[in-house]
Amino acid sequence: MAGILCIQIDSEFGNKEVNKKKIEKILDENSQHKLDLVLFPEFFSTSTAYRNFPEDENGGQTIEWACNLAQKYNTNIIAGTIVRKVSDKFYNTSFAISRNGETLAKYDKIHLYNYTGGKEGTFNSPGDKIVTVDFDFARVGMAICFDIRYPLHFNKLIKKEVDIIALPTAWLIPAESFKNGLETVREMWVSMLRTRAYDNMVYFAVCNQFGKATDAVWGIGDSMIISPEAEILAKIENGEGAIYSEIQIEKVKELRKTFPIAKID
Repeated sequence: MAGILCIQIDSEFGNKEVNKKKIEKILDENSQHKLDLVLFPEFFSTSTAYRNFPEDENGGQTIEWACNLAQKYNTNIIAGTIVRKVSDKFYNTSFAISRNGETLAKYDKIHLYNYTGGKEGTFNSPGDKIVTVDFDFARVGMAICFDIRYPLHFNKLIKKEVDIIALPTAWLIPAESFKNGLETVREMWVSMLRTRAYDNMVYFAVCNQFGKATDAVWGIGDSMIISPEAEILAKIENGEGAIYSEIQIEKVKELRKTFPIAKID
């Protein structure tokens, strides 16, 4: 059995120290669990103020802090995302960190959100590589937020025989929709995530923002851990906190022997 923890927070706009303290507190409160993988949300350190606080190519002090947490709690970490500067470009990047505090992989978000008022691509450049990471307990496929709308992204990941897909997100909706149409949005969100897990026969670990990002947009929460059979193993809708589940990596391998979907197009 492997233990996964997803930490859901309402990141304060541009306040790195407060946001890191929130994660530290929640992680410490859950340190009694068997921790094989811990996820932080997209833009966990800055919320949508990332333009004002980019990190260096290797993630700067924020990823150094995450590496120290990995060592302290003896866990692998998917450090949500931070925006990093590489030469003259900026990337929205998720970092995979081992238990000994080593960065094993970086994934630059491929599908940037440039729709219905979103302007992520006016600042960030898209990545161009599918990324997996071999942790000490499983192979994990890396994805970020709006990637979820592109099924072939996940098809490419399962062809690399991943056991888990880690999806840090900042799934934001207009404030009016949050107040008056949240139930419908949540139904869509849950359906989409369960479908991706089921279609690809893989565990999905989804770690989202919750609450007010700006006056215009809010994060919906609904972080969850989903089985390869689309069962929701753990879920948190509102507020800040964490979800935890122990999963069976062998289940993925057994299912793929029965249904070799990665080999059938």
